[in-house]
Amino acid sequence: MAVICPDSLVKYFESLPDPRHTRNRKHRLVDVIVIAVCGVMVGCEGPTAISLWAKNKREFLQTFLELPCGLPSRDCLRRVLSLLKPEAFQQCFQEWIAACLAANADGDVATSVRHVAIDGKTLRRSHDRGRALGPLHIVSAWASGQGLALGQLATAEKSNEITAIPALLEQIDVAGAVVTIDAMGCQTEIAQKIVAAKGDYVLAVKDNQPKLHAAIRAFFDEHAHDELAQVAHRRCQTHDESHGRKDLRYYFLAKLPAGFPLAAKWSGLKAIGMAVRITAHSDGRESSDARYYIASRYFSGQRFADAVRGHWSIENSLHWVLDVVFNEDQSRARQRRLADNLSWLRRLAVGLLKRHPGKESIKCKMKMTGWNNDFLTEVLTQQGT
Repeated sequence: MAVICPDSLVKYFESLPDPRHTRNRKHRLVDVIVIAVCGVMVGCEGPTAISLWAKNKREFLQTFLELPCGLPSRDCLRRVLSLLKPEAFQQCFQEWIAACLAANADGDVATSVRHVAIDGKTLRRSHDRGRALGPLHIVSAWASGQGLALGQLATAEKSNEITAIPALLEQIDVAGAVVTIDAMGCQTEIAQKIVAAKGDYVLAVKDNQPKLHAAIRAFFDEHAHDELAQVAHRRCQTHDESHGRKDLRYYFLAKLPAGFPLAAKWSGLKAIGMAVRITAHSDGRESSDARYYIASRYFSGQRFADAVRGHWSIENSLHWVLDVVFNEDQSRARQRRLADNLSWLRRLAVGLLKRHPGKESIKCKMKMTGWNNDFLTEVLTQQGT
């Protein structure tokens, strides 16, 4: 297995344009960035904590950073993270992560991204009432199979996801992948973007697309009496038990019916789907719900089920961890670019910590990166993944 040392992280940021005026460049940009990466990885919530951590890890940092003028101050860290363009910042990280994965894959094609879940999350305490700014909303792309953030885009409001998702799709590579998005992203422009990028989609359909939702629901209701025996379809069934309840899930994907209304409106539309969950509760109650989907490919029943279930990994494996482990909802970073760049560093940290093969929890791994320099190196270089 090839090994990437921490100094390889440095080279991926050497070409990043420095947003500071030349007279304010006391510290190398790449040194400031790498310290910020490491600081967030160990659980620092902002520039002040990152600066304090760096002072206590000076000897470790000097092993792979030049630091010609010593360690950057809290104000220097804040200024750089407030000026860097998030798009360029993320691109450097994506190239670095791709190199780490390639070096540790030994040619294994399984490292290619097969499922990309896109969803939004609000940083609830990032509002700035003094400037009439509401909380920042971040739309993220998550490679569920690899457990890595591929990119993100900040918006002023949740409703702006509709315009943010197409822009995010232009920043990431979805060729050959299945892209899943909740009902907010069920838009014709988004479907067209995914198909044009040579990807496939499974989009949730709800009442924000009333005609489409009604047509899909009517189709499955019409054929419910014989469980779709008369139409071309594929299916999958799963059974789960947890927290005192039993869940039966049925997934049905039907080939697009001839004459299906609105078919021409959706680029690449090949199938319509339904996911039914029947829950038996410990107190004897039973509940059920059905959700509907459109898909650009007539997948196998198992592949359709994997896409639907896999979408929730962005909630369970990313958003939940960001709030519980990294305390993101309590972040008071009000400057928009600072908040955006810090949120990206947290998403990067979640992915790298999750991919480390250790059996410890994400929270324990995060603490261990602060205690143990060798462990931090392993996480940063993705050794053993």
